[in-house]
Amino acid sequence: MSDEVEPGFVRVRLDLSYDGRDFSGWAKQRDGQRTVQGEIEDALRTVTRSKETYELTVAGRTDSGVHARGQVAHVDLPEGLWAEHREKLLRRLAGRLPHDVRVWKVEEAPAGFNARFAAIWRRYAYRVTDHPGGVDPLLRGHVLWHDWTLDVDAMNTAAQALLGEHDFAAYCKRREGATTIRTLQELRWERRPDGIIEATVKADAFCHNMVRSLVGAMLFVGDGHRPTDWPGKVLAAGVRDSAVHVVRPHGLTLEEVGYPADELLAARSVQARNKRTLPGAAGSAGCC
Repeated sequence: MSDEVEPGFVRVRLDLSYDGRDFSGWAKQRDGQRTVQGEIEDALRTVTRSKETYELTVAGRTDSGVHARGQVAHVDLPEGLWAEHREKLLRRLAGRLPHDVRVWKVEEAPAGFNARFAAIWRRYAYRVTDHPGGVDPLLRGHVLWHDWTLDVDAMNTAAQALLGEHDFAAYCKRREGATTIRTLQELRWERRPDGIIEATVKADAFCHNMVRSLVGAMLFVGDGHRPTDWPGKVLAAGVRDSAVHVVRPHGLTLEEVGYPADELLAARSVQARNKRTLPGAAGSAGCC
């Protein structure tokens, strides 16, 4: 599968952010629910006065209620349309988009760029507070309240067994034809000076519900309901454990997406589409 742009078109990269609370996720829905993709595509069509809707490809499809600070997408636009609107497109989008989604940068993408397949990592943050009084009202849409005191050191100890390349089937909602093998590059917790406990979760890619399931398992360790070796045992078992709760989405934010040097973009896109297996095991087909 090639990432060659069709003749007569230009691939454009968009860097954007959104507050996910009033969106039914990123991806357009058949039932017409409000989505981030739908809002941006509608705005693009309006400000360029196009009859056609040009479809966006995104680095990470976020679920309903999940936020993004560093989301990346691309869209292929006709060369003439891009030449006509490129200088004023950003400001016009700002005037057309609703206040809970913003596009911060619009630029021609380098050769081989694909917002989804060329990415080499995604970094999420999950924010939670164990303050007995609850969540600051000004942060209620972005921070989860956990009604038990949390031991950050215990959660960091438990996280060590999850790092590296594994089959994360125990922490993912399976999708037909998609692999659950991922490389978890970073999983750490920190209590900030303001008392908010922040998880940094970084991987080459994530499967459905993976971050929120990992956080759910960590919270059970942090509040003493499970020992520090429990999340690792769940991972090794390879099946969903009913005790692993998928925490609520509002505490989760996609913070940043990483890409290789321009000359490596095309090769990365090809690699990301390859069938992925663990050494000595037959993995399922599918992309990242």
